[in-house]
Amino acid sequence: MPDSPAEPCTWRESLRAFLHPRVVTMLFLGFSAGIPLLLIFSSLSLWLGEAGVERKSVTFFSWAALAYSFKFVWAPLIDKLPLPFLTQWLGRRRAWLLVAQCSIMVAIVLMGMIDPASGQDSLVRMALAAVLLGFSAATQDIVIDAYRIESAESRLQALMSSTYIAGYRLGMVVSGAGALFLAASFGSEKGQYVHGAWQSTYLIMACTILVGVVTTLLIPEPERRQLDRHHYTTMSYIRLLAVFAGAASGFVGGFFLGSEPFAWLKLAAGGGVFTGFLLEALHFFLAIGVAVLIGWALVLLGLVNRDMARDTWVEPIADFFRRYGLKTALLLLALIGFYRISDIVLGVISNVFYQDMGFSKVEIATAVKTFGVVVSIFGGIFGGLLVTRFGVVRILMLGAVLAVAANAVFILLAHMGHNLPMMYLAVGFDNFEAGLAGAAFIAFISSLTSVSFTAVQYAIFSSLMTLFPKVIGGYSGTIVDGIGYPGFFTFTSLIGVPVLILVWIVGKRLEIANPNKEQR
Repeated sequence: MPDSPAEPCTWRESLRAFLHPRVVTMLFLGFSAGIPLLLIFSSLSLWLGEAGVERKSVTFFSWAALAYSFKFVWAPLIDKLPLPFLTQWLGRRRAWLLVAQCSIMVAIVLMGMIDPASGQDSLVRMALAAVLLGFSAATQDIVIDAYRIESAESRLQALMSSTYIAGYRLGMVVSGAGALFLAASFGSEKGQYVHGAWQSTYLIMACTILVGVVTTLLIPEPERRQLDRHHYTTMSYIRLLAVFAGAASGFVGGFFLGSEPFAWLKLAAGGGVFTGFLLEALHFFLAIGVAVLIGWALVLLGLVNRDMARDTWVEPIADFFRRYGLKTALLLLALIGFYRISDIVLGVISNVFYQDMGFSKVEIATAVKTFGVVVSIFGGIFGGLLVTRFGVVRILMLGAVLAVAANAVFILLAHMGHNLPMMYLAVGFDNFEAGLAGAAFIAFISSLTSVSFTAVQYAIFSSLMTLFPKVIGGYSGTIVDGIGYPGFFTFTSLIGVPVLILVWIVGKRLEIANPNKEQR
């Protein structure tokens, strides 16, 4: 269960804990995890734009990051599958971490060697390399999360989360602003495209992953405190991997083969935003259904041991409900799904809001990408200290209250319009709250996982954390068109109020001060 130290730490003890080797380790692993994302999104988009790739093709590349949203699908394999030679040499977690990091480097190098301006075939190769990068980066995230949870006791989880967030943000700065600066300094600009500039930039970005590789080789493997109940042969693992590959192929095939019929249906339905969303959701879930049916059929046909399939994909979920009971488990899942709803929904449209208020690109970049990042890092570190000092649930409540208050500041900015000091107040408040609440929330969901299923349970929680907020955030533009910015920010404040009630109920239901240490 989620816990806090039995005896609250003093401020001196909390600050000293930041020097713990496991806490410092997460800064470097967080940096490695923060590098890949923007190399698929903003940096790659600007590269493709400079190369003359049409806008609709550029946006398709964002699909390469879908792996981040569905990493829970193959997370069970990370928990179960040993890697030949590497697992014996490095241990279960470090072996997978090294493979993921090497795969990230290979994918970034491949992207750098391809010139997207040289034709359609090069775009296909670039897309495949980007998909490899997304899959490898999501795999690295799975392993880092599992390593963090398994490598240290609960009292350090909040601090490890805060240093991980700090490292992640620094990695995003390097692969975002840093990559753009490098490409420009090497001579590539809009209207004056130079492939060599982007090639050199991406090769340098690949080298930054060496920070993670060196860290992986130096850190110790976490102690395996609870062994798997079953031991399977190498051939059983290969068959399990084949089932996963078959199900994944079913999803890809179902999704892409259904694209044309669903495009026709959207056109026939009038092309409305809401109707289009419903049809796309149906399209997506049908593809998932195809994948599940294929996987189930392969298990029924005996391609893989049924007990092994259950241990891999069913048992992690069943374990969570057994440990907490149906009512408490559903409450926890509700809290996980809605805790960040206020700030994520706001964040979807924040940059558009700044533009509509008359702020320039320079003003937005300086406030959001520089000042905001620094404040969020400080908020994350402070949040980790507070959790160590006062316990996770109290700081979860504080984060939820601050999220509602941050949205209220945006209401004032919407009324005041172009007011730079008020903009910095809004950006600072929002980023400080996001950093503080994020550190507390990661520590909270980390404490919910069982050591037997660390990777898959945390992957499910982290995917659920953004699912509903992003779905609602997709309608933020429509909501603004209907009720205006002041009404929209009032709405985002109000939807954060039920979260306060959820935190209070969960805090009462779980015995935070008396954790069941046998589950950790």
